[in-house]
Amino acid sequence: EVQLVESGGGLVQAGESLRLSCAASGFAFDDYVIGWFRQAPGKEREGVSCISRSDGSTYYADSVKGRFTISSDNTKKTVYLQMNSLKAEDTAVYYCAAPDGHLCSDYAAMYDYWGQGTQVTVSS
Repeated sequence: EVQLVESGGGLVQAGESLRLSCAASGFAFDDYVIGWFRQAPGKEREGVSCISRSDGSTYYADSVKGRFTISSDNTKKTVYLQMNSLKAEDTAVYYCAAPDGHLCSDYAAMYDYWGQGTQVTVSS
């Protein structure tokens, strides 16, 4: 059974940093895609970042480019999202997700497995 568990959310002030973790289990971690999404109240879930082990590619939404960095520790089967220079508009519940396929996408419907989410709140 595929399981994804996020951690690392919290309350910070604008300009500060947080690092989110997504611990994965139940699937081979030698060829994976993990995406990060976020959903703010009253808004649709949006793709934030994605990493593909098969070709090493990464993806970032324009709104987070230059501020967020996705990385992985394959020995720990964990994907991280380092979030710097946080803004109030980054406030949301952040989810990690994995598809059965092997391509990064910012389209939530392409993902089959989801974590429970972790709250990030940035005060201005």
